[in-house]
Amino acid sequence: MVGRLFHRFGGGGHETSAPEPAWQWPLRLSGTTPAGVDVLLRPLTVEDGPVFQSVRRANAAWLEPWDATSPDPDAPGRTFADLVAQYDADARAGRALPFAVEVGGRLVGQLSVGSIVLGSFRSCYVGYWVSRAVSGQLVIPTALAVAGDHVFGTLGLHRIEVNIRPENTASLAVVRKLGFRFEGRRPHYLHIAGEWREHLSFALTTEDLGGETLSARLVRLTADAGSTGATQSSQESLPRHTDGGPASNGGAHLPS
Repeated sequence: MVGRLFHRFGGGGHETSAPEPAWQWPLRLSGTTPAGVDVLLRPLTVEDGPVFQSVRRANAAWLEPWDATSPDPDAPGRTFADLVAQYDADARAGRALPFAVEVGGRLVGQLSVGSIVLGSFRSCYVGYWVSRAVSGQLVIPTALAVAGDHVFGTLGLHRIEVNIRPENTASLAVVRKLGFRFEGRRPHYLHIAGEWREHLSFALTTEDLGGETLSARLVRLTADAGSTGATQSSQESLPRHTDGGPASNGGAHLPS
């Protein structure tokens, strides 16, 4: 997940260690794609390990070109249990909302809201990945819309940011489907495959929505695209941090 502003601020700009009352974790959110596919966002658990590893291995060629890497060649790997524990700690502290994404009762990806900051900033970053088996079905745009409606509506955030490699055309389709605004280029932004890579920055604020929910916006923009015959590539993105390599137990490369 891109971005590391792991602190929270109260209304007056003073640091606080406790989430505001609207914060809830564990949390489950659900939505339906414009085509009628049900999507569930829920916490990742240790019991998800075998399925998670299987999905990651099956999609290695699809996902790894966008996996962030550590610039430290000696950085230790982490186990799946370590990963889940870190996610849970960040969520309970009010720093992140790290969701597994399910379709039809199957784990098919992740979407994480991270670097959540309140006070005068009220912003966050979002990162995601999805199995190629459900690409093109609006699963991740729907998951992002549902999560966005929660952070805008329930948590009172003002801005969501997504950062994407210029070459990742599939991920660019996600922000296009939701009408994110392009904000500029970020040279040498994130370490991927041994180099500090440029990213493109996209954002939405509450002013951009003009009172419309993200879920309603997705339905409207999808209908508009269909009426004009526009086509868009399938969605998949990995703007999120990963460990230095495969887990020590030989499992799949793990995000963090």
